[in-house]
Amino acid sequence: MTTLRGLIMGGDLTPGARLGEAELAERLGVSRTPVREALSRLAAEGLVEIVPNRGARVATWTVAELEGVFDLRSNLEPKLTAFAVPNAGPADVAELDDLAQRMLDAGCPGPRQDLDALVPLNRAFHDKLVALAAHPTLASALAAAIHPPIVRRNFLTYDEASLRRSLAHHVEIVAAIRAGDPEWAGAVMTSHIANARAVMVRAARQQTAREEESA
Repeated sequence: MTTLRGLIMGGDLTPGARLGEAELAERLGVSRTPVREALSRLAAEGLVEIVPNRGARVATWTVAELEGVFDLRSNLEPKLTAFAVPNAGPADVAELDDLAQRMLDAGCPGPRQDLDALVPLNRAFHDKLVALAAHPTLASALAAAIHPPIVRRNFLTYDEASLRRSLAHHVEIVAAIRAGDPEWAGAVMTSHIANARAVMVRAARQQTAREEESA
């Protein structure tokens, strides 16, 4: 399952791609039984869609679904970021700063870029903000709104300008927290989510257009 998940998360198997058991078994050098089990588990994670009588395919998200995800994020995450500011001590600021700088190192376009390393660093940064906010109700609602596959594909979909903006937002959020300014921190998070939203919705619309052309 780990190998198949990696192929999906890494973009080797693109959204909407058919996942035939026989073809995957041959590609991965295993029997069809572990492939079938892996597909069921990945479907539970939201990475795969299994349609009766039609088989499995890599999960896709419509423009409306993505808009819904980002609507929730834009309502919840800036509030949590603002709540985090008064609770952040020097050690917390240092940890967030370290994560932001490591994301810059891993994510900046160039020969040393490592998007696989960027994903867990990004998750750790955002999780730290949520933990500092100490608001379990909003945190639970946000957890339900965030889909890891969407986040992973977000980084794969960024153009250079959008990625640089995203990385800079993390640095600015740390600056706002260091300054003790909740409004600034929340405003930057709002821009951060808007940047991601624009990237993902544009990609979804392009995917839809391609599917309509090939239909």
